[in-house]
Amino acid sequence: MLVRYDSAWPARSERGAIGSRWDMWRYASVLPLRDGEAPVTLGEGCTPMLSCPDLAREVGVRTLWIKDEGLNPTASFKARGMSAAVTRARANGVPGLVAPTAGNAGAALSAYGAAAHLKVRIFAPETTPRAILETIRAFGAELSLVAGHIGDAGRQAKAFAAESGYFDVSTLREPYRIEGKKTMGIELAEQLGWTLPTHIVYPTGGGTGLIGMWKVFAEMRAGGWLSSDVVFPRMIVAQADGCAPMVRAVAAGADRATAWENPTTYAAGLRVPAPLGDRLILQAVRESGGTAQAATEDAIRQATRRIGTTTGIDAAPEGGCALAVTTALVGTGEIPPDAEVLVFNTGSGASYRS
Repeated sequence: MLVRYDSAWPARSERGAIGSRWDMWRYASVLPLRDGEAPVTLGEGCTPMLSCPDLAREVGVRTLWIKDEGLNPTASFKARGMSAAVTRARANGVPGLVAPTAGNAGAALSAYGAAAHLKVRIFAPETTPRAILETIRAFGAELSLVAGHIGDAGRQAKAFAAESGYFDVSTLREPYRIEGKKTMGIELAEQLGWTLPTHIVYPTGGGTGLIGMWKVFAEMRAGGWLSSDVVFPRMIVAQADGCAPMVRAVAAGADRATAWENPTTYAAGLRVPAPLGDRLILQAVRESGGTAQAATEDAIRQATRRIGTTTGIDAAPEGGCALAVTTALVGTGEIPPDAEVLVFNTGSGASYRS
C-alpha cells in the first residue's frame, strides 16, 4: 500500500513551508501528519551527505557522495519509517505493534514503540547480530528468536498479530514506513540545492527506501519542488550474491521476484529472500533506466573496510555492498566516468560488532 493525499502536492506545500526544526518532520507539510498532531520522534533524519573525493578517484567517477544513515536514532535508516508508522499507529489507537526483522527494523520499532508508550513484539532470526538483539531488549520489547530467515519470522509475526490484535508493521503491510523513508529523497535533493545525482546505489533488502525515494521524486516534480529539467537518477539495486532475488528478476526481465533459496549473507539487512515490494522495486529500476547487481561476501567486506579507512564513516556491510556494486558497475561501463553517484550507507557498523 502507498499513501496518496487528499489534495495535490502543490496545494499542500511549497518549499518555503519546510520547517525550521532539524529532523525529518521539517517536511511535515508533505507527510501523513494531521494539523496540530505531534509526531513520535527521536530526532531522525537530517543525516549528512558526505563528499568523498578520494573514493571517487579510486572508483573512477566524477563525484561520489555517501549518505550516512547510520547516524539516525537506533543507528539506521529504519528510524525514519518507524517514526512515521508509529505516529499513525498511535493516532489510530492500536493496542500494540508487531514486526519481523532482519535486525535494524526491530531496533527502530522497539525504540519508537517505547517513545509512544506502545507494547512491541519482535520476531527475529537467531542469526541476527547480537548487538542489534540487545538493542531491541534494551527498549523493553518482547523478543522472540526464530530458526530460519526473515520470511520465517514474518509468518510468526503475522500469526501473532491475528491472535493478539497487535498491528503488523511489516514492510509494505502498512503505507507509512514508505512515507518516512521518502524523506531521504527530499533531504538529498535539498542538500544538493534541489538537484539530483545521476545515479543512486541503494543496498536493497525489503526495498522501502528505494521505493520511497522514487515515489517522492515524482511528487516533488509535480509539486514544483524540483524543476521540470531536473533529470531523475538511475536507481541501482545492490544485493549480496547469497541473497539476490531482485538481481535475478532484473536479469530475467521478470515482473516479479521469485523467493531466494537458502539466503546467506552477513549483511543481515540484505537477507530478505522474498521482498513484498518486488514489483515496486522493479518499477523504479526500469522507469529510471537503472539496474541491479550483486556483490560477493569478500567484496562486501573489503568495500566496508575501504569506506572506513578512506572516509572515517563507520559503515554497515549493507553500505559496503553498495560501494562494491558501484565499483563493479564502473568497471563494466554501466556507470560512466562522468557520473555523480550517491551511495547509501543504511546503518552503522557498530551494530555488527559484538
